[in-house]
This record gives sequence, C-alpha cells and structure tokens, in this order.
Amino acid sequence: MIVSLALLQLKASAQETVYPVGPQAGPIVITHATVHVGNGTVLTDASVSFDKGKITGVGASVSTTGATIIDATGKQVYPGLIVPLSSLGLKEINSGVRGSNDYQEIGENNASIRTIVSYNTDSKVINVLRANGVLLAHVAPMGELIEGSSSVVQLDAWNYEDAAYKTDNGIFINMPSLIPRRGGRGGFMRQPGGDMVKEAMKKIETLKTFFTEARAYLQEKNHAENNLKFEAVRGLFAGKQKLYIRANEVKQMLLAIDLGKTFGFNLVIVGAAESLQIASLLVENNIPVILDNQHALPTTEDDDIDQLYKLPAQLKKAGVLFAINDANEQSKQRNISFNAGTAAAYGLDKEEALSAITLNTAKILGIDDITGSIEMGKDANIIISDGDILDMRGNQVTKAFIQGRDISLDNKQKQMYERYKHKYKIN
Repeated sequence: MIVSLALLQLKASAQETVYPVGPQAGPIVITHATVHVGNGTVLTDASVSFDKGKITGVGASVSTTGATIIDATGKQVYPGLIVPLSSLGLKEINSGVRGSNDYQEIGENNASIRTIVSYNTDSKVINVLRANGVLLAHVAPMGELIEGSSSVVQLDAWNYEDAAYKTDNGIFINMPSLIPRRGGRGGFMRQPGGDMVKEAMKKIETLKTFFTEARAYLQEKNHAENNLKFEAVRGLFAGKQKLYIRANEVKQMLLAIDLGKTFGFNLVIVGAAESLQIASLLVENNIPVILDNQHALPTTEDDDIDQLYKLPAQLKKAGVLFAINDANEQSKQRNISFNAGTAAAYGLDKEEALSAITLNTAKILGIDDITGSIEMGKDANIIISDGDILDMRGNQVTKAFIQGRDISLDNKQKQMYERYKHKYKIN
C-alpha cells in the first residue's frame, strides 16, 4: 500500500504536469530582502511590489495594501537571469538523436529560417534552467553561413506563441575562419585540401553579394514575386533587427565590423574570444559582444591559461558592453550564473557580473526597456534565492516570477532525487 501511494505521488508530480500558470491574480510584495537591482545598485532591507505582471514599487517604503506578502528576510532578490544565446527548445539531446534536434538547416543561406516556430516548450531542459534562475533565453539557429533569425522567449509557456518575448530580433551569421586552427593552446588542425583563406574570402563575398541584392530588392516598391530571404532581413536595413556574427578570431571580427559598416547594420559579435585585442575599435563603433564560452582554453598558445576568465573584467575596464553566456553542450546554460561568478573571481565586480547576465544582456538583445533589472514599469521577472546566485552553494532559488506569474520550480532532476531518496529510504 505504501509503495502504491509513493508511485502515485511520483506520477502526480511528473514533469508533464509542470504546466504554465495563469496571469498574476493580484498584487504581490516581497519584503525585507536584499535587492540586487541589476544595474549595480544593491538595496538592503528593501521591498519589491508588482501587479498585473509589472513592477510597481522598489525600495524601503512600498505599499502592501491588499497584497500577498512574501517575507524574504535574509534572502536575496535578483532580476531573472537571461541567456544571451542558446539552442534551447531546438536541441534536446547532443548524441546525434536527430528526432530531438531542430536547430540547423542544410545549405549556406537560410536567412528565412525562423527559430521561434521550431521552439519546443515541452523541452525537459527548460525547467532545469528555471530552477537555476534563468527566466528568459535568446534562441538562435546554427548553420554554415547565414543561419536565420533568432527570438527571445520566456520560459513559462504552452506553445511558441505564448513563449515569444521578442520575435525575429536578429539575424545570425557564422563568419568563416581565416586561420587553420581549432581548439586552444596549440590545438592546431589544418583544413584538408584547398586554400582555407581563399574559401573563407569567397564566403564573405557571398555575404556581401546577398546583402547588396537584398538592399536593392527592399528599395523597390513593387516586386514581381516575393523573395523570402530578402524579406527576412528587412529589419536589418530598417534598424529593427541586429546582426549577430559568430567570430572569435581578430581577423573574423575585423571583417564583421567592415560588413556592419558597409551596410549600416547594428552589429553584435558572438564568441569574441580575442576581442580584447580590438577593444578600442569595438567601443568606437558601439559594438557589444556575447562571450560565448568562458570555461575553455584560450584561443592562442601565447595567451595566459586563464585569459578567458579574465576577459570580462578586461572588457569592462576598456568600456566594451558585454554579456556572459554558458555555451557548454552538457550544462546547456544552467551554469550561466556560475560563469558570471568566475568572472567576479577574476576581477569583475560582483554586481557588474550580475549585470552581464541580466541588464547587459537585455541591452544587447534590445529588451532593456521591459526587463533586465528590478525597476518600476518593467516586467516582474524576479527570482528569490537563499544565497548568492553567482555561487554554487548560495544559488538556491526558492521563488521565481515571470511577468508576475509564480512559476513552478519543479524539474526532472528534483523528481529523480525524490524517487531514489524514497528507494533507498533516505530521510
């Protein structure tokens, strides 16, 4: 009988029953908390109020009339973390199980591919990220050259329409490498056959030709027929989209900057492992970067072994706007806060490290007017943790709100923990 009840309980709490919650039902006030605003400000013994999905008050004196009170004495309150780049909902299993993957199309030019329509809200990874404080993610495609459009999603949704937070906000390009090198600290490998630089320059000319033709097409008032690839980049020329270029090498980034200048695009460099070498150029051209893989070896054998750990602090000092990501295929962005914690250990101020996974990311993605910090009028994307969110020991998220909705923090890992705790009779 006891076993039957236990199995029934496990079935009732299966991840399939962790479903999205409805709109915020009434005002909520979090009281007596240490509030990390996300812009570098920290408020002690402060309150945060929100209603109808929006933050209505922050500070020492916040009205609690008619509100549900959450006493956060001794706890830390943060803006919801934002993943600046992810294949979340597009790639479930890394072992080559094709049925679980929908992140890449064949061919060089997939400008018309939209990741938002492929985003799977039933991904088992989503609930794991939420339990670590991640509430928003920038979901992007992958590919050979022109990869397609990306979108920002919120992680409490029935379907991709519900999840959409900012759709088609960017076009992704994979800049070809001009150096026969893979890996770090001596990990060299030449491309078999052909001239690598010649092939790379040929692809770059393909990019320029495409955008030149797209510009001419978009300047025409009437078309004999619509070109979906040209239509997909209309927002780039109108300044409504950003061009995200994957580039780690200096030569790649210089070519990316040239491409952006030629066509007047708002440019973001993704990866940017060698960005310190051209930091002044990035500042001069107002180009932000997404540091894609911090826990890795440096790109050249002459770099310090901890160069990528120090890079965020160095970029901050140079005045470059940056976001920190977790591109590891195994952790799937759940360690993003700990990557920021590593940056804090290597010279970055802790609140600056928090901004690198909240407000900075929101600025780069073009959503800082509605999220990224705990400020009046913004969406109530808020997490409450027992301790320091950047520390593995302190990152114990007890509450999370997406647009004011009190979301579930249950996930498959927690359920498996309870299952085997029961099996081995561990109290």
